[in-house]
This record gives sequence, structure tokens and C-alpha cells, in this order.
Amino acid sequence: MAKYQIYGIGNALVDMEYEVAHEDLGILGIDKGVMTLVDEQQQTGIMHHLKDRQHQRGSGGSAANSIIAFSQFGGTSYYSCKVADDELGYFYMKDLVDGGVDTNQHTEKDQGHTGRCVVLVTPDSDRTMCTYLGVSGNLSTNELVEEALTDSDWFYTEGYLVTSDTARHASIEAKRIAEAAGVKTSISLSDPNMVKFFKPGLMEMIGSGVDLLFANEFEAMGMAGSEDLNQTLSYLKSIAKSFAITRGPQGALVWDGSALIEIDPVKVEAVDTVGAGDMFAGAFLYGLSQGWSHQRAGDLASAASAKLVTSLGPRISTDETQAILKSFG
Repeated sequence: MAKYQIYGIGNALVDMEYEVAHEDLGILGIDKGVMTLVDEQQQTGIMHHLKDRQHQRGSGGSAANSIIAFSQFGGTSYYSCKVADDELGYFYMKDLVDGGVDTNQHTEKDQGHTGRCVVLVTPDSDRTMCTYLGVSGNLSTNELVEEALTDSDWFYTEGYLVTSDTARHASIEAKRIAEAAGVKTSISLSDPNMVKFFKPGLMEMIGSGVDLLFANEFEAMGMAGSEDLNQTLSYLKSIAKSFAITRGPQGALVWDGSALIEIDPVKVEAVDTVGAGDMFAGAFLYGLSQGWSHQRAGDLASAASAKLVTSLGPRISTDETQAILKSFG
């Protein structure tokens, strides 16, 4: 029996979440609904514009959100990332460990700045992210912990790592190690902009294929180069043994390797969609780790992500997570 049910690698970003008007995005010149990489000066300017606004702070990064959700459901997990020797770095690691996740960051930390993601939530509950990677942009194979990876059931990585050469190579090497050890592999495409601007790099990360791929409808169609759903499904089958396509209020589509399963949505009043896809992935992987069918895992993921979007932030409490799990018997 493996020590960890899941081993993840991804960016370590402290999320700073603000509620804004659509006009703020225009003033700041930011594309709505996607993640945009910015430098420290640009992000400081955004934060200055919002200096009088209340905001929430928490450890984030797409894969981290999924791994913490997995842990909150009761799974055993390990997360490799990179933070700096600064206040945000220590805040991040405490938040991660408090979430029940083992990590590589108990050793000496680099000088510099821990990555930050300013999340702008508009009244339509959409999220726009402006990310300064800081030292997370230097994530590399040095952060991999091979003994933890090879002693896991699943390997999980995020598409956001494609923007950094060293991080992309770390993800590719981790996948190689995982496959050699018989560890199942999974990836989230993460964001439409990653597909739009970095598709060749994502294909490097996917390599000869993964056991499980997560994407929303826009990301999936972008990878397939088609707006036709059937063509998109056929394409994804060529790069993944199974996959889950999230469709917001329309639920999700899951391919279990032999059948296409429609996952019904849970109707709620959405307040903030930050982290919904991350929660879906974490809950879905937890279900599979327990030997559940793809249908049941998808239903759990749908319920968990629906609960998440009813409040601000990329995470819900462990008590809330456990209550959702309990409802599934």
C-alpha cells in the first residue's frame, strides 16, 4: 500500500482576493476571466489601485487547491512547491501543513519573494487572476522528492507550470518517474490562456498520454482546435485514458475509458467561481482513490464545487468538505 494516495507538483501562490466592478478591469487594462502573468511592478500597481478594498488571503495555486481539497476529504497527500524566505512563504507553508498536506518545504528557503496571485471577482462571479510567480517561477527538479512520488498512487500536475522552462521540465521529469514506478498520472489544463499561448509546452507535459485529464469546456476545445464537442471528445481520447470536462452550470462530462458519463450540476447561486475546477479535480481524484466509479466520483466533485462557488475563496472548510462526503454515504 502506497504511503500517499496523491503526489502533486505546482506553483505556490498566496491568493489575495478582491471583489471589484467590471470598470476596475477596464481601468487596470486586464483581460477578464483568465489568468495573466504580470511582473512585480505591475502587480504592485494593481494592489495600489485596490488598497482601500477588503480582501481575503490564503495559500493557493491550482494544484495546491486540489491537493488540499483531496486531503480535507481524508486522503493522504504530498505537495512539492517553492516558496521564499519571507512572511508570505511561511504563511503559505503553515496553511499547507494545517491543511494536512506533507511537503518538501521543511528545508532552507530561497531569498526573494513568494509568488502572489491577485484574484479579482466581478459581480457575475467570474474570476480574473493577475499572477506574479516570484520564486515559484524557478520551481525545478530540485523540488521533486522522488521517494514520496514513487510511494504514491497518483501523480497530479497543473498546466500553469508550462509558463516556466524549469517548472515544465520538473513536471515532465516527475511524470517520467511516476510512469516508471507504476504511479497513475493526471494533469489539469488550468486556464484557457495556457492552452492558447502554450499548447506545445502542454503537449510536452502530456507526453505519450496521461491516465486522467481535467479541463473546462473552453480549454478542451482549445486543445482540440475545434468548437465541435464530438471532435473535442475524440481528440481528448487520443491523449488521455480518461478525462473530465467541467461545464459550469451544465455539470460535467466524464470519459471513464469506455463510456461517456454526464454529471448533473448542483444548482446554486454562484458568488465566486475561483477554485471551482480545482475543487472538482481534488474531489474527483479522492473518489477514484477510494475505488469509486467515475459516476460517483463525478457526482461528489459536482457537489463539492457547487458548494465552493457559494462563498468567496478557493476553498471550503474541512467540516463542510466532510459534510458533503457524509452525504454520499
